[in-house]
Amino acid sequence: MDATYRSDLRELNELNFARFEAKLVGELNRLEARMSAFEARIIRWMFVFWVGTLGTLIALRTL
Repeated sequence: MDATYRSDLRELNELNFARFEAKLVGELNRLEARMSAFEARIIRWMFVFWVGTLGTLIALRTL
């Protein structure tokens, strides 16, 4: 392998890695946003569940 070929190959690899890294960062940001939205939904449903459970327990206690 001559020096120019190795230099070109190194430059091409660096460009490909930079492109891959940019895609990876974008996908990780998108995943983080989806997980945050999912967490908010789960917390809301947990609250509804525990309020319903507490209401049922109070109703049964008064019987």
